[in-house]
Amino acid sequence: MLSERKTGNDADDFLRLFLNDVPLLDVRAPVEFSRGSFPSAVNLPLLNDEERQAIGTIYKKEGAEAAISLGHQLVSGEVKAERLRQWQAFARQNPAGYLFCFRGGMRSHIVQEWLRDANIHYPLVKGGYKALRRFLIDALDDIVSRRNFVIISGRTGIGKTLLIHQLPHAVDLEGIARHRGSSFGRRITPQPSQIDFENALAVRLLKLAHSTEKTLFIEDESRVVGRCALPLNLLAKMKEWPTVVLEESLENRISAVLKDYVTDMLAEHQAAYGDQGFARFSDFLRDSLFRIRKRLGSERYKDILAAMENALGVQQATADESLHRQWIGDLLTRYYDPMYDYHLSLNENRIVFRGNRAEVLAWCQRI
Repeated sequence: MLSERKTGNDADDFLRLFLNDVPLLDVRAPVEFSRGSFPSAVNLPLLNDEERQAIGTIYKKEGAEAAISLGHQLVSGEVKAERLRQWQAFARQNPAGYLFCFRGGMRSHIVQEWLRDANIHYPLVKGGYKALRRFLIDALDDIVSRRNFVIISGRTGIGKTLLIHQLPHAVDLEGIARHRGSSFGRRITPQPSQIDFENALAVRLLKLAHSTEKTLFIEDESRVVGRCALPLNLLAKMKEWPTVVLEESLENRISAVLKDYVTDMLAEHQAAYGDQGFARFSDFLRDSLFRIRKRLGSERYKDILAAMENALGVQQATADESLHRQWIGDLLTRYYDPMYDYHLSLNENRIVFRGNRAEVLAWCQRI
């Protein structure tokens, strides 16, 4: 079972850190941070990537003493002073925070010592990133193995994410992955790294598991959401959990997809790219369709592309987006729906309820 504990000034009570979004100062190199860190972490490194590489090379050739000596040479004078100023600013802005490096070793202790010399006593995380990461992996495994979950399923455009947001004890996988799940699901903001995705998901599950004993809800997703892969233990359990199925008319689903992938996506591109927004948006739609051309088949791909190009031309000339409904409807009925129906047929025995949004919401609130 997960537990909470505190020893001295430095922290090994990882549960408290994550439940309370305690600010974390990650002093690892930027390349390490980019591979993965934690939702409340900020990267202010002791060593930049080039310095870390140089020290690593010396360590392999000449040993620890030579590596430490080079480190003090590289991080000295104004370089050291500037990094110290950044750490001091973080510590003052986040007095309840902690710092960490990879294993809670030399880099953490050096930063802690330099801060102490500046009369700032700032605690570190025992075991560093490695211990925090291990805690989250174990926590996710523990939660998915012992808690009750229900899968929210339904065809593309049915509004699963909207329902998820109406349920207080739910996990929005697409939100955490920053991707809507389909070929058209990419966002302007990049997706998190795989480790960042897993860590954020684990933190969300930790908070839910410790805020309620009620059933938790999670949206139906395939193995990957964009480029983010679901943890294997979670994916395996999702194939066992009971499922509720949202149902909605085709016309309403087309309207929902139109809003998500045309109206809102164009607005995002215009906000990000200004005068180039419509061209970027058009390329996004074309590229999204191109990604599934082999699965669509040559003739079906050409038909849908032609309808898309016609809709884009009319929209650019008149701002009328209604013609997009044609290719969206074709894509739903000729591509996404058959795939979903096949997927659902394999899991028919796990379906415990079907209904529209209001009915499914009411059912979920009762259990």
